Amino acid sequence: MPNTLPSKLPDVGSTIFTEMSALAQQCQAINLGQGFPDYPPPEALIQAVGEAMRQGYNQYAPMAGLPQLREAIASKVMAQHGRSYSTESEITVTAGATEALMSSLLALTHPGDEVLLIDPAYDLYAPAIRLAGAEAVRVPMRAPQAGDTTFRIDWNRMESALTPRTRMLVLNFPHNPTGLTLKTEDLDALEALIARHPILLLSDEAYEHIVFDGLAHLSPVSRAALAERTVLVSSFGKTFHATGWKIGYCCAPARVMAEIRKVHQFTVFSVSTPMQAGIARYLPEADLAELSGFYQKKRDRLLAGLKDTVLRPLHSEGTFFLLVDTRALGTEPEKTLAVRLTREIGVASIPVSAFYADPARPEANHSLLRLCFAKLDATLDQGLERLRGLEARMAG
Repeated sequence: MPNTLPSKLPDVGSTIFTEMSALAQQCQAINLGQGFPDYPPPEALIQAVGEAMRQGYNQYAPMAGLPQLREAIASKVMAQHGRSYSTESEITVTAGATEALMSSLLALTHPGDEVLLIDPAYDLYAPAIRLAGAEAVRVPMRAPQAGDTTFRIDWNRMESALTPRTRMLVLNFPHNPTGLTLKTEDLDALEALIARHPILLLSDEAYEHIVFDGLAHLSPVSRAALAERTVLVSSFGKTFHATGWKIGYCCAPARVMAEIRKVHQFTVFSVSTPMQAGIARYLPEADLAELSGFYQKKRDRLLAGLKDTVLRPLHSEGTFFLLVDTRALGTEPEKTLAVRLTREIGVASIPVSAFYADPARPEANHSLLRLCFAKLDATLDQGLERLRGLEARMAG
């Protein structure tokens, strides 16, 4: 064996989520960093999975997923977006949204292709693009400015980044980490862009059922022209407070799905059979509409508590994340501050700079940290209690 092995991802180590969660555990900190709930899935869903095991759903599922789950997904997507997908050829159940995204990128992009990412971007996308031999081209959103506490997509800048090599645009709405949602005018802009540049869209919609203040989740697949070029990805882990189950799915036109399944079958082949069966039984009776209200109460609880701190929240339209402006604590790099908050205050967060290509560059540091409010009220209250008076405590 050679003394050194060439790496396909030489500059990639543990993710920021792994790093901050390990530090939180080491420091016995309240973990408002990594996006996982600290409460269980619905009891009826747990019972459905247990019953599936007892009924014998314990061997390999079909490669594309259990037929009854694909049928339930098709019904859900039709009711939500008005888009019909064939259960035989256009829906695949995956090992979480992560595998759906990875399989899609490996199947649909090639060496020499370019893939547009909207910065700040979830950290999976760029390494997956590189493994496929393609190149990530990062197009930053307009960062929050005085009088406007939200990120904005610059569609003119997006189109300017397109070249003859552009193969795909990755979308992630509701957006992690900013909480931004797509609006009607965004879909209009996407339709105009696709008409001029017939690229593929990979739409990561893991937080599709978590939107606030009466907003509706708008997916590209709700527009016929966009749906023909879109891979829709979602996650039952996020929807049912069961991130450790790693069950997700993707929907795409048959010609596209055929390529994705080629990679899927040699990556995991199929995913947990009893959990698929349990979700298939539970999904038709699940009240997905109540999720937004459930999480809005948690968002608002965090917002109310932050009023007693020097951290200034940005507006979150969806997901279970809230960004906070930390400029009252100085201008040190976001990661440095996140580590200090974990060690000295006992509250873990995620620096937003970690969602950019180079977290150390000034343009990646907007003095913002991401907090997760998918936590028990008691956990949120304990974290807020530690954040009160943090300015004096960190200065001292």
